[in-house]
Amino acid sequence: MIRGIEDDADGDLIVLDRTDQTSADGVYNLWFEHGGWAQLSAEIIDRGPTRVARRITGTAPAFTPMAGDRASWSGIYYATPDHAGLHARDITITTPAGRCPAWRIDGAPSTWAIHIHGLGSSRAGTLRGVLAATELGYTSLVVSYRNTAEGPPVGTGHSTLGQTETTDVDEAIGYAVRRGAQQIVVFGWSMGAAIALQLANRPRHEGLIAALVLDSPVLNWTEVIKSNCARSGLPAAAGHLAIPWLTLGPLARTVGLPGGIPLRSFDWTSRAADLATPTLILHGTRDDSVTIRLSQALRNARSDLVDLEPFDAGHTLCWNTDPDRWQRTVTTWLKACVPH
Repeated sequence: MIRGIEDDADGDLIVLDRTDQTSADGVYNLWFEHGGWAQLSAEIIDRGPTRVARRITGTAPAFTPMAGDRASWSGIYYATPDHAGLHARDITITTPAGRCPAWRIDGAPSTWAIHIHGLGSSRAGTLRGVLAATELGYTSLVVSYRNTAEGPPVGTGHSTLGQTETTDVDEAIGYAVRRGAQQIVVFGWSMGAAIALQLANRPRHEGLIAALVLDSPVLNWTEVIKSNCARSGLPAAAGHLAIPWLTLGPLARTVGLPGGIPLRSFDWTSRAADLATPTLILHGTRDDSVTIRLSQALRNARSDLVDLEPFDAGHTLCWNTDPDRWQRTVTTWLKACVPH
């Protein structure tokens, strides 16, 4: 809840309860329960033992935050391409699930970037990475997929953790190729990274997908499910017990999935030898949803292909803690990795 709004010579400040999130270094966004958003600067001003103030650097058009409003803390810093200073066109990608909305930001016709958001997130979350692709002159597609807030509903609406969603994003690659793409860089965030790895592993994309940029990647669903159960206060055994309900067809269908999910195919800590695409991983050391240990294990197993850049950040918040460093790391690595 917003505890107060203050005004000084440099603009408005928003007063919040002091938590690990609200006192974290970096730039963030507040998304308000009844609509609207407010971008917050990295400036943190002490307001006693239980409160902090953060400076407001931008708001949704015609929106004024008020004391008493309820809002969610988020790393999704830009609401739309316009807010990120990007000129985008609204397009749709036709997929087996239906028509999936996408943003297209034009650049070089031969090198494209596909940007894939994670489970429970939205296209807007990937705009942080689109800035790097745009700096390099790539054409970008910011895609959606089935059973998300923006994508078409299918079946019971449950996520298949990337299994069927990969098919939808694959159509975006086809869209890019039909319009001149000769090489593609795939940016994936969290579950979007799991999708990116599946796409790069498809034989027909060999020689086309030139590089992967993965932020807080899900590299082993079994470990991620177990750690999130523990984080939620459930017994450690709960994670183990959940796996058959996802992987075994009859059990999976009873919980609304179209069939069993082959979680082993998403286990890149075991499949490291199958990786064939240069990969940059950006991962937070304080990520309690997807532990950085998995990224470290993949880097150690495939140091010939995988580079890992750690940040003092939580899940998918590396950019927020240091936007300049994130952008510089990605652009420098891609300049060295992807031929122009």
